[in-house]
Amino acid sequence: MQMKTFPFSKVVEGFLLSLRARHLSQNTIDDYTRTLAKFARFLADDRPVNEITPHDIESFFVSLTTLSGKSLLNCYIGLSALYTWLVKEEIVPVNVVRKLTPPKAERKEVIPFTESEVKAIMGALNRSKIYRRDGQNVDHALGSFERNRAIALLLLDTGLRASELCDLKIEDVDNRTNRIFIHHGKGMKERLLPFSARTGQVLWRYIAGRKDAQPGDPLFVSKLNRSITRTKLAETFHNIGLRACVSNVHPHRFRHTFAIQYLRNGGNAYTLQAMLGHSSLEMVRVYLKLAQIDIDQMHRHASPVDGWRL
Repeated sequence: MQMKTFPFSKVVEGFLLSLRARHLSQNTIDDYTRTLAKFARFLADDRPVNEITPHDIESFFVSLTTLSGKSLLNCYIGLSALYTWLVKEEIVPVNVVRKLTPPKAERKEVIPFTESEVKAIMGALNRSKIYRRDGQNVDHALGSFERNRAIALLLLDTGLRASELCDLKIEDVDNRTNRIFIHHGKGMKERLLPFSARTGQVLWRYIAGRKDAQPGDPLFVSKLNRSITRTKLAETFHNIGLRACVSNVHPHRFRHTFAIQYLRNGGNAYTLQAMLGHSSLEMVRVYLKLAQIDIDQMHRHASPVDGWRL
């Protein structure tokens, strides 16, 4: 059968349309778009897609010298997704990306917040960093306090991903049952997550302070009343970390902290997997290992056999 011939730019256009038709999350579409734009710049010409060889793709990955293993893997996944679609559309005969070995993503060390670090972060939400004015050290109250307190508690109480938090609408919060509905989790999985009454109280106070807010409006908004972005969220908590004198403060670390504390306090791995929205237990096993270290250390201190020297 004669394969159709299209320039690379045209197949990218069709592929992105197919992603939108499948209602994939905007974050996934954005990630794929960035990868394909990088590859288009590397090719430097809009050649027919069936003339692109495995060597071209391999050379592209070799050229990405500044990217981490995780970013390289994301590029591999994006290109492979494109070629899977091309095969389905009968534009190319095979997925040439799969002829290459996938890059390995380095596993970053999981370091949860300590209780004292969380309390320092919460204590730094309301006031600005100290600065000099008229020869004196001063600070000022921050207008974003209610929002940032609600974000911090919700992240810590549910283990939400940053992208999931940014996608939330006011109507997704049910203060009657203390649950939050996740529409667009990773892999488009929906789930319903409980949160504590304390978090519910803080969420209610923040939402009640939003004048003229409607149920379909974004839950967390910027000063311009637009949905907060992942970039802005990361920047906000980086600055909070500086004020709190806590290093490496970012939204995903709240997720790690929730997971570890959940296991430390008696939660089981399977419910944690469901709450985090993981498709497998692989990441949960990392949390289990860390929680087991705590159990082992606590046993050494608390063992009656050792303590009583029996």
